[in-house]
Amino acid sequence: MLIDDVCDAQLSEAAGRSVADVRIGLGYTGVALDNGRCGLAYTFRHATGGGCSALKEAGSLGQSTVSDLAQLAHSRNVLMAAIGLATLNALVPSLSTSAGDVLDLLSIGPEDTVGMVGFFGPLVEPIKKLAKSLQIVEQREDLGPLVLPQNAAQTELPQCQVVIVTGTALINRTIDGVLEHCRNAREVAILGPSTPLAPSVFASRGVTVLSGMQVVNSVQALRVISEGGGTPQLLNSMRKVSIRIG
Repeated sequence: MLIDDVCDAQLSEAAGRSVADVRIGLGYTGVALDNGRCGLAYTFRHATGGGCSALKEAGSLGQSTVSDLAQLAHSRNVLMAAIGLATLNALVPSLSTSAGDVLDLLSIGPEDTVGMVGFFGPLVEPIKKLAKSLQIVEQREDLGPLVLPQNAAQTELPQCQVVIVTGTALINRTIDGVLEHCRNAREVAILGPSTPLAPSVFASRGVTVLSGMQVVNSVQALRVISEGGGTPQLLNSMRKVSIRIG
């Protein structure tokens, strides 16, 4: 699975590092390391279930080794998997350059059908202006007729020339199946703060663009996460990074 390769690629960076902080917010999960690096991953808060305790491990996670936290990315519990992915993202070395916004890197033409796996509201109208059509596949049901159900991916994505996939698909273990349906696409982008900025891992799977975030102020980012903030509130503590890899 793709997440196995991400772990293999990033765990070499864990030597000598320790966990400084773990935060599970309503919007994002954040893990900070002793060297000041901080990684993020989306929190599937609707999957926490009932009761007052979402994780029995709460209170001890910060005492885990970096390697043990990173291995949680394999978990079928999406809260634990988010901790693991956030740890792996904290291990990604800082990139000094950014190639710009994801739409600046994707070649979308007027004859293209674009697939979007996960709902990225700010991109919907710009893509509609560039492409022939936009097909959005999303788990959430509250978006109504604007989106297609998740099982539409297997029929719609093979017809798309360009596909944008949410990085959260790494957390709920759907990304491998999604990428299988993108084999006919000319462009495939993985997008969002959960995205590991590790080009070597994605290049062999047909991915052409990675667009994620690197935290530049871990103290502020963790505070926002703890107070229930999401992407808009985190923008001042993050830097957008987009990379063309194919």
